[in-house]
Amino acid sequence: MRSAAALAAIALAWLSTTPALAVELPQETIQIGLSTDRVAITADFTGADLTIFGAIENSDPLLARQGRYDVIVALEGPTRPVVVRRKDRVLGMWINVDSETFDNVPSSYSVATTRPWQDIADPEKYRQLSLGANNLHIAPVDTTETPTTIAGFVAALRELKQKTGLYSERIGGVQFLSANLFRAKLLLAPDVPVGTHRARAFLFRNGVFIKETSAQLAIYKSGFEQAIYRFAMRHSLWFGIFAVVLAMITGWLGRVIFRKD
Repeated sequence: MRSAAALAAIALAWLSTTPALAVELPQETIQIGLSTDRVAITADFTGADLTIFGAIENSDPLLARQGRYDVIVALEGPTRPVVVRRKDRVLGMWINVDSETFDNVPSSYSVATTRPWQDIADPEKYRQLSLGANNLHIAPVDTTETPTTIAGFVAALRELKQKTGLYSERIGGVQFLSANLFRAKLLLAPDVPVGTHRARAFLFRNGVFIKETSAQLAIYKSGFEQAIYRFAMRHSLWFGIFAVVLAMITGWLGRVIFRKD
């Protein structure tokens, strides 16, 4: 029978040849909730702020205290086809000389970040995630145009969306309320389109993308505007005839009222 010392030696030798068991911590996840999941558009709507609350689960306490986590939140409107036209001066008049049609273009796009873009991740990662107005995938219907021409129309489309406030960003719009809880404020433009919008939250750790989650927001017209919108969608022909007749009556009344005797 082997002695206790020999058994201990054998056990020590076995442990020295056995690889160490690594303790794998659960990966971080992110959850978000909207302050409201429905926004009504009325006649006096001049834009609003949408607040999104979120939490990071299974976060590393040390990294959280050091501020190594970043969050980017984006609100993307329903996609629609868009026609971009280029005007040029011909015989003293500005007329449309060229156009490009794009399919599945987000009608609105609002984004908020914890820090400046360059301090969160590499630009290539944003392009892979299609994150940010400049990285949205906007493809033309006609792919026979030269890349330079397409790029020019895409740039004009983004510039037009930004001027109208439909594409916007807030650097620092995401703020941590504690080590794991955060709040984001996104801008809803005065002419934000109706439909189902999708809020997306992206979690980064030390510049590395970790996780994404999303939630939906319904934007709809309310009151008299909703009745007109519904009638125009369901009875477009009669709505067009009514609009023409109303314009004719308005013009006739204006001529009668302001007629010079």
